[in-house]
Amino acid sequence: MLGLSLRNTVVRARWTPSISSLRSVHTTPAVAINTVENVVPSLKTFEIYRWNPDTPQEKPVLAKYTVDMNQCGPMVLDALIKIKNEQDPTLTFRRSCREGICGSCAMNIEGGNTLACISKVNKDLSKSVKIYPLPHMYVVKDLVPDLTNFYKQYKSIEPYLKRKDLPADGKENLQTVDDRKKLDGLYECILCACCSTSCPSYWWNQEEYLGPAVLMQAYRWMIDSRDQFGYQRREALQNKMTLYRCHTIMNCSKTCPKGLQPGAAIAKIKLMMATE
Repeated sequence: MLGLSLRNTVVRARWTPSISSLRSVHTTPAVAINTVENVVPSLKTFEIYRWNPDTPQEKPVLAKYTVDMNQCGPMVLDALIKIKNEQDPTLTFRRSCREGICGSCAMNIEGGNTLACISKVNKDLSKSVKIYPLPHMYVVKDLVPDLTNFYKQYKSIEPYLKRKDLPADGKENLQTVDDRKKLDGLYECILCACCSTSCPSYWWNQEEYLGPAVLMQAYRWMIDSRDQFGYQRREALQNKMTLYRCHTIMNCSKTCPKGLQPGAAIAKIKLMMATE
């Protein structure tokens, strides 16, 4: 019992602060903490394309907005959201995943087509960031392009598995590992239209020329070992406009935000059609 009381005494003595330590706590001078108010603002100017279909008689303008980047995320999409939330709720643009996966926020930033969610804001405060909708497309409003024709073209290539018979076991269409690897660099396309709208051939002939994004997806199904309509898919492209308007300018491969190679896919389609 005596040992237990001594042990408890030691424990109590260890955790009980002395009067002098308490006094020192109260007399320690406070350390100055940097608050948000003390930080020098990092003001960045954004020039954004604005056009309202409700007032079609008014020409498009570049509206200027200033954003304190100390209070904003590092990406262009962060700045756009901050402008819309805090300065101008009428600003219109598409966005969804914020991870470079959905392709919704495709636009022309600093002269190049890319995704706003993965495009970092230039830290040089002396230069403004100019933002436009995807070029050579009809504009719905502000930064929102009309992609109706683009999706119609995608639908026209029948982007799904087509077979003449069912699998032998009646369950699934099997594929070897090597055949599956052939689809790498093709299936990752998110249909953001950055490549197609950077292509001069598509600018001039988009009513007939399918464009890089759609043609790359057509190639993706042509080389899928499970698909049995490769020849028919190529026959549908056998005219002077649908495929052969590609002049290998290669803007498509340069601008793709996913690092894909639409130009190479188009060249392989041409090779397949030439050697059949």
